[in-house]
Amino acid sequence: MADGVNRRDWFRVMGAAGLAAGLDALGKSAAAGQESGFQSSIIARHEVQANRANAMLVDGHVVQPRRELPILHQTDVLVVGGGPAGICAAIGARRAGVDVTIVERYGHFGGLWSGGLVLLVLGHIVKGGKQVCQGIGEEMLRRLDKMDGAIINRQPGKNPTVDAEAVKYLMIEMIEEARVKVFLHCWGVDAIVDGPTVRGAVFESKSGRQAILAQVVVDATGDGDLFAAAGAEYERRTHNVGLVSRVGHLDRVDRRRAQGRPKPRYLGSPTPIPGVHWANMRGPEVDGLDVEVLTRLEMSHRKFLWRNMQKIRKTPGYENVYLLETAPQLGVRITRVLNGLARVTLADLKAGRRFPDVIGVGGSTNGQHGEWQIPYGALVPLKVDNLLAAGRCISAEMRMADLVRLIPNCFVTGHAAGVAAAVSVLDGCRPRDVEVSKVQRVLKEQGAYLG
Repeated sequence: MADGVNRRDWFRVMGAAGLAAGLDALGKSAAAGQESGFQSSIIARHEVQANRANAMLVDGHVVQPRRELPILHQTDVLVVGGGPAGICAAIGARRAGVDVTIVERYGHFGGLWSGGLVLLVLGHIVKGGKQVCQGIGEEMLRRLDKMDGAIINRQPGKNPTVDAEAVKYLMIEMIEEARVKVFLHCWGVDAIVDGPTVRGAVFESKSGRQAILAQVVVDATGDGDLFAAAGAEYERRTHNVGLVSRVGHLDRVDRRRAQGRPKPRYLGSPTPIPGVHWANMRGPEVDGLDVEVLTRLEMSHRKFLWRNMQKIRKTPGYENVYLLETAPQLGVRITRVLNGLARVTLADLKAGRRFPDVIGVGGSTNGQHGEWQIPYGALVPLKVDNLLAAGRCISAEMRMADLVRLIPNCFVTGHAAGVAAAVSVLDGCRPRDVEVSKVQRVLKEQGAYLG
């Protein structure tokens, strides 16, 4: 283990308290391995998976039989998806005074902001450099500002860039501070419904298929997986799907040898790590819900990024530049968009329309236009109850998609959905029936800006 952490070092780093916690988490089963420093134990010798209900071939059709699902957990508010919208929803709901559970399909929080390496924060300012994204999203940025190497260009009227690992760390810290129940590595695959009312969600994981019951569900999946499964009406769209990467050793470019030559393309923009850039990719316009398309793009994008870097390395002066990382998450931008009680429109943005049920204010990419209000109805399905949308899948016309999906605006709609879900639980009413004035009051108490 010359290149890793050996057993002695691990004991020293963990310390007595950390070691005890680690062993407890493993069920205190610590049989020594053979000379390797690793440990492993047998849990069961002749186990057969429980709760099986195998799909069967019946007359050439694949049929999934009915089965009872184990209930993993029960909660007041269930947030499905741990990206920028989901994190703000979970923290906002918890601070409003209800029990909250968040479920995320990956092993980290942050969605495309962290796992997708979309590190630039834009969409939070309007004309004159005014910042309209406040509340929990702004709290995150302020806390990143206090961390070493976590964010750059954090100035009024500017679009800052973050470090993905700092974001992942901070989100864990904030979720734990809020005492939100967490399940990672769980993919939301179905909604639990009672007629038009959502009662929870079904998840697939290494533990099998399990259910979480909830009074209100917030769909922050980005793709609207839960509201689609619940039978809510939505609009399905295509968009560009790319793959972000990070490029290293740009601080080691030999400027003398590179002088007078065209600068290579796709070198990206600076990050908080010296010499490391993040490089965005537009990608082709496709259906981001088509698994065959996603598979093809995942493979072709990775091949392109590697081959392009080899060309760059042949450019005089750029021999030391290398492909540091390709994002583990494909850059899907828009797929399903809810058909809600209200809709975010470009005409309303241009007119500066103000809504009595405003729950947030969006900005522009570079301060080229004024603020635009987001009505509560844009989070609420037309007919399905006890479910709210948050993030890029809220109800918005196509011309607004590239503003709605930006990270700060996902902060805003997630925060609002979480608070609205909490108010719904506390008042014992459906989300569509909440007193929006109460939601607005709590949002303001939590630092949100409503115009």
